Amino acid sequence: MHIRRGDTVLVLTGKDRGLRGKVVRALPKENRAVVEGVNKVKRHQKPTPSNPQGGIITREAPIHASNLMLVCPHCHKPTRIAHRVDEQGNRTRACKRCGAVVDAK
Repeated sequence: MHIRRGDTVLVLTGKDRGLRGKVVRALPKENRAVVEGVNKVKRHQKPTPSNPQGGIITREAPIHASNLMLVCPHCHKPTRIAHRVDEQGNRTRACKRCGAVVDAK
């Protein structure tokens, strides 16, 4: 999956199209990610010891990774990802626009 926790992403499609947010959780098995401030849903919460009042809560739901595009931390533009291998054999993610390394794995 091209998205990781902590990445800034741009939403490409859906009701939140055009919004930018930070990835809170990455769910690689489902190919989804939870982005803060994006894809908000309302859930009915029963009263619990931690939330004695209960009620309707609003939280972020996972969004499919194909609807997200990484924003390069160097050029601050949405970009596709290039996977490169450096001299030591480590895989890195690089920006297709400016060529800068996004991070190392």
